[in-house]
Amino acid sequence: MIRFLILIGYTMLMMYLQVSGRLNQYINVHYSYLAILSMALSFVLAIVQLILWNKEEDKKSENHHNQEGHDHGLTKPYQRGIAYLLLALPLVVGFMFPTISLDTSIVEAKGFNFPLSKESVGDPDVETQFLKPDTSIYFDKTDYNEQMKQALKKYVKDNHVTITDENYLEVMELIYNYPSEFAGKTISYKGFIFNSKRKEQPGTFVFRFGIIHCVADSGVFGLLTNMPEGQTFSNNDWVELTGTIRSEYYTPFKREIPAVDVTKVKQVEEPKNQYVYRSF
Repeated sequence: MIRFLILIGYTMLMMYLQVSGRLNQYINVHYSYLAILSMALSFVLAIVQLILWNKEEDKKSENHHNQEGHDHGLTKPYQRGIAYLLLALPLVVGFMFPTISLDTSIVEAKGFNFPLSKESVGDPDVETQFLKPDTSIYFDKTDYNEQMKQALKKYVKDNHVTITDENYLEVMELIYNYPSEFAGKTISYKGFIFNSKRKEQPGTFVFRFGIIHCVADSGVFGLLTNMPEGQTFSNNDWVELTGTIRSEYYTPFKREIPAVDVTKVKQVEEPKNQYVYRSF
């Protein structure tokens, strides 16, 4: 019965995340079909466990005898208890712990490096990304270069590139990979203001939080901006801007990075979903 309850709990958790809209804070929305598949599979396995439990109850004495002779699993109560506790832990976290909207405090707390932050998100093999989305870790060098060059063709011929929620991470990766191809082009995009309080990382950036595959490879991505004279914004203000891309030497990194000379900017409402996702 405990196995049935845990499995049906997973089914309810996946359903809850789908209905509540919280699923997009854990994984790339383009992979939501996997959550639906796991929900269906958990439900099927839960029904199987319920059927097996009913059969065991009907033939309790006989099953008890068979288990004593052939059970090679977890026979001690404390072993089963630990196993069930570990299986139930994701359910406790999913139902009991609220998701928190990200803001500039996470950037201020960790700072940022280029192209990857050395700060981990808990897994020593996974690094939180900042500034530049980097999908090269998922491909070999040849395939990655071919994909980037193919994607570049969609934007290089236009003098004005409009960055949307759908292409945000793709365009940002291209801008950082091919800064000379975008130099002089006009871009428009939406994001939140980050004014660094650290002397070693000055400047105003306009960022979006993005998820490449799942929350483990999420990060904050965007560009250094030079706002028009007299226009200032506070951290976490959402703006929509238009400006010209150029390369600018950024002292903390000791290198040139893409920057935007903003010609037009206005404050806008925070979007319902603050995340953007990588399409493949």
